[in-house]
Amino acid sequence: QVQVVESGGGLVQPGGSLRLSCAASGIIFSLYAMGWYRQAPGKQRELVAAITSGGITSYADSVKGRFTISRDNTKNAVFLQMNSLKPEDTAVYYCNAYFGTLGADYWGQGTQVTVSS
Repeated sequence: QVQVVESGGGLVQPGGSLRLSCAASGIIFSLYAMGWYRQAPGKQRELVAAITSGGITSYADSVKGRFTISRDNTKNAVFLQMNSLKPEDTAVYYCNAYFGTLGADYWGQGTQVTVSS
């Protein structure tokens, strides 16, 4: 059974930092591309950051220079370090595991990030 579980969300003041974690089980983690998405109220889900199985990263323009995605294949985990947070970063953040060859696409339940003073 595949499980994708996010943690680390919370309330933070503008300019602050948070580190999100995502643990995946039931898959050969090292083969999967991993991504962080977010969805704010009334908006569509959007890709924030992604990292390939080979460690290549990509970011949405809105978070470049502020967010960093990383992965630890020994722990079956992916992380999102978020710095210089802004109120517009407020959203539910979702972790995604994707392996196109198998058509495998798994999602976590999401973790709330609120940036407010």
